[in-house]
Amino acid sequence: MAVIHRTSLKPTKLELLTSWLPSRPWYRGGAGEPELAKAGGFRLDDPHGEVGIEFMVVTDASTPHPTAYLVPLTYRGAPLAGAEHALIGTMEHGVLGRRWAYDGCHDPVLVAQLTGVIEGRVQAQDQNTSDLPDREVTRSYTGGGSLSTDVVGTATDDRESTEMPAPQGTTLRLHRVLRPAPDDRTLPPHGATGHLAGTWHLPDGTRETGLFAVLHTGRRAQAH
Repeated sequence: MAVIHRTSLKPTKLELLTSWLPSRPWYRGGAGEPELAKAGGFRLDDPHGEVGIEFMVVTDASTPHPTAYLVPLTYRGAPLAGAEHALIGTMEHGVLGRRWAYDGCHDPVLVAQLTGVIEGRVQAQDQNTSDLPDREVTRSYTGGGSLSTDVVGTATDDRESTEMPAPQGTTLRLHRVLRPAPDDRTLPPHGATGHLAGTWHLPDGTRETGLFAVLHTGRRAQAH
């Protein structure tokens, strides 16, 4: 069970993301600095208790209409070998010391736990409170048998999402640019075998619900 520490971070997560987000192909802002605010998310536990796992939703108010982004993050006490390209930055944690923050789509611990939460083997946890399940995160899985947690290949970004290939033709597509589901319906797209959905808040306080991730098996996933 991950423990949420009430302590300082230097720089803060939003400060790291303000520098990092404009470098992403799915970033929709202009040349100016993004105006980020934390808007939602959840955590997952690392079974070995070594890696912090957080799915953060941030909104950027620098665009004419605020854009919501899903940013999965992992926090480690030492660099992750071979993941230099996925490093967002380092922070000084008031309790844990130096932490290396990564784009979690390139961290095998996060990918394994994300697969587990879609299957229903892993419980999403509240973003801000220790040992409290997040009941607003919903999921489904209609495939047969357990999914492999091995990562095959490299996660790749496009204009909307990040695709994470896995064995046996399984593909997990993480939505980066979040869009509200019509009438709050978060059923997976046609042909999907699993999904993950959650909620976030816009700067005006409006609560939105939408797809966070979609799982496809047996064929390459298409953007939705």
